[in-house]
Amino acid sequence: MRMRLLAASLALVLSGCSTLDSMTETVGSWVGAGPTRAKPAPLVEFTPSATLSEAWKADSGDSNGYLFRPQVDGDDVYAAGNNRVVSIAVSSGHINWKADADGKLSAGAGVGQGIVLAGGSKGELLALDQKTGQLRWKVALSSEVTGQMLVLADTVIVRTGDGHVQGLAVADGSRKWLYTRTLPVLSLRGSGGMAVRDDVLYAGFPGGKLVALNALNGAQLWEATVALPRGATELERVADVMGNPAVDQRQVCAVAYQGRLACFDRTSGSPLWARDTSSNSGLAMDDRNIYVSDDKDTVTVYDKSSGRAGWKQDKLARRQITAPLALGAWVVVADGEGYVHVLSADDGSFVARIKVDSGVRTAPVDIGPGFAVQTSKGSVVAFRLK
Repeated sequence: MRMRLLAASLALVLSGCSTLDSMTETVGSWVGAGPTRAKPAPLVEFTPSATLSEAWKADSGDSNGYLFRPQVDGDDVYAAGNNRVVSIAVSSGHINWKADADGKLSAGAGVGQGIVLAGGSKGELLALDQKTGQLRWKVALSSEVTGQMLVLADTVIVRTGDGHVQGLAVADGSRKWLYTRTLPVLSLRGSGGMAVRDDVLYAGFPGGKLVALNALNGAQLWEATVALPRGATELERVADVMGNPAVDQRQVCAVAYQGRLACFDRTSGSPLWARDTSSNSGLAMDDRNIYVSDDKDTVTVYDKSSGRAGWKQDKLARRQITAPLALGAWVVVADGEGYVHVLSADDGSFVARIKVDSGVRTAPVDIGPGFAVQTSKGSVVAFRLK
């Protein structure tokens, strides 16, 4: 308790919004003890019922502590690392081009309308030609670029660590609209995801809010509460929406740290159902279910119509698992030691497992065929699963 209060008091004197990788790491660093983690649960032995194999491996550059996630468009995968952006052929892993970012990157990649996007720790946003990697334009934003970048029609949508979400012109990066929000003192790295459907942008925020914006002009359509901050200290009151919201034709769902999993009517923002849980990574959705990786490293399935909880896979405790990827008959997560785990979507049992070169902190990506992960050492690894 004393350590917790000390950390909270230190947090209150910080200037602006501070981003935490995890509560444990932050408290340890403030009191001089360094990160302390409980020992990860041992790997469960099982008989594989699917074949998981590495298809190819490419280098995107060390993550340097940031959360990078590859994006696929057509026949290629695009990934950013510490100071570079790469284009990789899905079929072979061949590097089509590699571009020097001329600075430290903090987010990427985004892709669409012929450009590839990467964001910098000093607020710079780069747009590269999708075919050649040549710089199309570069603009300076208000603070560190965070999370996923989206391209919709002639608009680039990007957010920064100071609570700004803005739409920029695909052609030259000029500002089209700006949405601003005051953030709490503390937030978790990985909070503040976005998703877009039918010209509506859904954005999660630290403090437990989910907002729907008109993606073409930035006008707010509605605001909903995923979780309410509770507690006496700033640490206890962290209630951030984590990962990207999940959207289907009817609803949009989001999950918060120290909060809830909640689904809302996509048009009005009216609440449909909610379940108490806490996630520091995020969720995934398919035609039937929502899959959540919670902060105890348990994967739980919920019926997306009723919210009824189904199976739980709790044998990955303390392994720092990523948000899930729903992949047909399978659910894929990776962990902080570099293991990639494939679960059955029917009952959560282990189906396959493979090891990569270092920890994985962002959700696996469907690259059709197969999927890919990006490791903290900067490897983009593609897998075949059958």
